[in-house]
Amino acid sequence: MMTIHKAAAVGGGVIGAGWVARLLLNGIDVSIFDPDPQAARKVDEVMQGARRAYRQMCPEGLPREGTLTFAKTIAEAVADAGFIQESVPERLELKHKVLAEIDAHAPAHAVIGSSTSGIKPSDMQSAMKKHPERLVVGHPFNPVYLLPLVEVVGGEATARDTIEKAREIYASIGMKPVVVRKEIEAFVGDRLLEAMWREALWLIKDGICTVEELDDIMRYSFGLRWAQMGMFQVYRIAGGEAGMRHFMAQFGPCLEWPWTKLTDVPEFNDELVDLIAGQSDEQSGKWSIRELEQIRDDNLVAMMQALGRQNDGKGWGAGELLNDYTARLAKLASGQKV
Repeated sequence: MMTIHKAAAVGGGVIGAGWVARLLLNGIDVSIFDPDPQAARKVDEVMQGARRAYRQMCPEGLPREGTLTFAKTIAEAVADAGFIQESVPERLELKHKVLAEIDAHAPAHAVIGSSTSGIKPSDMQSAMKKHPERLVVGHPFNPVYLLPLVEVVGGEATARDTIEKAREIYASIGMKPVVVRKEIEAFVGDRLLEAMWREALWLIKDGICTVEELDDIMRYSFGLRWAQMGMFQVYRIAGGEAGMRHFMAQFGPCLEWPWTKLTDVPEFNDELVDLIAGQSDEQSGKWSIRELEQIRDDNLVAMMQALGRQNDGKGWGAGELLNDYTARLAKLASGQKV
């Protein structure tokens, strides 16, 4: 498995700081560039939450934390990095500017990952004049330091070897890399989330339910099933002894019924924003964002650990991956090679 000792992060917002935390807690030195004068404070707050979560998740010990350095320029940040993760805002012109600078100054062997949640890598590679073949999308989910999935997407210019290197790098820091087979906007995860989001907006706008009621319907039912089996494995079980074929025959016709509004978008006006924001404040306003992050992290750790105890201790799904990851971190903590 390919490993790295020095990484760079360009962008230190919620996602960028999450990458920094995951890398540092795997013992990897990180150099970060972010022009925000509050970047150091924001990254430190994310690190505090990540350390707290990892102490719960890894009772066998953690490797020596990597060193974090704040660089004054992109060129300084990427100068000697073997892996670079770009996490700047979702504006193509900004991605072009930043990736061109990374490409101009990073070592030729460095793998570059972009955290974009929807822009195709081919559309970003056009700004890279030296080595566009080393760019992949590495799309994570928040919190990056806990949720293991990363969607790996190559563009038209991406070398096949780069995709394999990226897959190995992400796997080496405890992630579950899934290589998306075809390059499309928004990839797989966000396309699914967008479909849910659109329908949720209609249900709130039309007064069918409140924000809290919709969240309850998700977290007390199919959310629990999806967390450990995903969609198709759950539906296979729903088909009974006849399996998926029976499920498809039974529920396939309902796809023609006019149940959803997935192809329509409600007008995103101030009235809708006020409605949802107000209901969200009623549901969660008693907690600060940092408190909600701690609650989220505690719940995620507990669920993954519970899944890790299944299947006679071998683990299931994210729990099986967690067992392997924490065992690897424990070996690193004791000075063993992995």
